[in-house]
Amino acid sequence: MIQRIFTNWTFTRALYLIIGTIIVTQSVVSHQWFGVAFGTYFAAMGLFSFGCAAGNCAVAPKQKSSAAVQDVEFKEIKVK
Repeated sequence: MIQRIFTNWTFTRALYLIIGTIIVTQSVVSHQWFGVAFGTYFAAMGLFSFGCAAGNCAVAPKQKSSAAVQDVEFKEIKVK
């Protein structure tokens, strides 16, 4: 667990930790206890490297379809 905390830091992971800490601090000051739980979750994601902070939310690029692109012909319609 200690190794996981101190290795593989990325910008996203640090951002999760910083934003989670800010949310917790602001929630405690304004006595919004739901915000403390919300901020703690984000700070924990950054600190322990799980979820999207670990880079597991990357979207794979779409594969190109094998169907060829066909030209479409348009006809002009005149209204009388």
